[in-house]
Amino acid sequence: MKSIASVYKIGNGPSSSHTVGPYNAAIAFRNRNLDADRFEVVLYGSLAFTGEGHGTEKAIRTVIPDCVITSDMKENDLPHPNTMLFKAYKGDELLEEKRIFSIGGGSIVIEGEGSSDEKEVYSQKNLSQIIEVCKTRGINLPEFIYEVEDDGLRDYLHEIWKAMKDSIVRGIHAKGILPGGLNVSRKAGTLYDKRCYNESADVTMNRLIASYAYAASEENASENVVVTAPTCGSCGVIPAIFYYMEMERGFPENEIIDALAVAGMIGNVIRTNASISGAECGCQAEIGSACSMAAAGLAHLYGLSLDEIEYAAEVAMEHNLGLTCDPVNGLVQIPCIERNAVAAMRAISSVNLSRFLYQTRKISFDEVIATMYQTGKDMNEKYRETSHGGLAEIYRQKD
Repeated sequence: MKSIASVYKIGNGPSSSHTVGPYNAAIAFRNRNLDADRFEVVLYGSLAFTGEGHGTEKAIRTVIPDCVITSDMKENDLPHPNTMLFKAYKGDELLEEKRIFSIGGGSIVIEGEGSSDEKEVYSQKNLSQIIEVCKTRGINLPEFIYEVEDDGLRDYLHEIWKAMKDSIVRGIHAKGILPGGLNVSRKAGTLYDKRCYNESADVTMNRLIASYAYAASEENASENVVVTAPTCGSCGVIPAIFYYMEMERGFPENEIIDALAVAGMIGNVIRTNASISGAECGCQAEIGSACSMAAAGLAHLYGLSLDEIEYAAEVAMEHNLGLTCDPVNGLVQIPCIERNAVAAMRAISSVNLSRFLYQTRKISFDEVIATMYQTGKDMNEKYRETSHGGLAEIYRQKD
């Protein structure tokens, strides 16, 4: 497995696969062809179907302003549903053409060359192997992670945490209508301010966490800076929970950083053995992964055991299995923003269950991840970030 640093990336929304990934692909291809005087890009699959709503063309043209971009919505024999064909010319001479795949979380793979992310760091292939090492050596997950990773990881996670908090603060105070034509109003500030009469402590917690999740997700929908966790579409789940724990429960930042490391490890395992791409495996791969990551990180923050951490992550993913990715009008707004808030609360419930029932579990985390991947592969293409089915189709029929 690669460094967990590659799970968390700072970038502009609204979609890590559709904006951050293509942006990185454009940089990589342009830098390979500095002598070129013109570029062409063909978008395929999910990028073709939802690229306009997700801002794909805008992301590519940020790097290559005069790039000619077309969409091929007929080709379906693709190595990955987020496929781009880049071409570089000098005059009439074709310098290079290369397919590049946006595989989720802003990561890209250049065909025949592998991932753009850094080298392999972990020899372990799944969570069971990692936990076995920790138990054998009597160490916890952060201790294992910091021992394997380079010395800069903690500093990087502090940078990530600051960017996450910044997105929440901006989102809470922002007003108005989100771009894209759906006329969706921002709701984070309303959730934050609207205290119910005689509101219980539990209701206050749920309201605040939901407001934080909405805040980051609305910043993402506005194409502002967020952190992939593990994607832009699921960027509100982890920040919402950890921000509440720091601001309202008083957990120190260093402990939050350790929780981020644990959450990142879970995302790393999912990415390695399945997918974090909605176009490949549906929203279970995005919101489901974020929910699982948040549950594991929170369980560690609460001081739970390795087995309890694994069970919390397993429960969180298990109950997101089959979740479709069906963004209305190709925008990361409906149902995406609300799903971040619901997933944050589900992560907390998963941790609470793990406290009492972890000794009764029959399914491992790794088995659930394998199930998620197979479910995603079996899922009809129209439910995998194409806006051809589900809520997107019903909404279109209504109009």
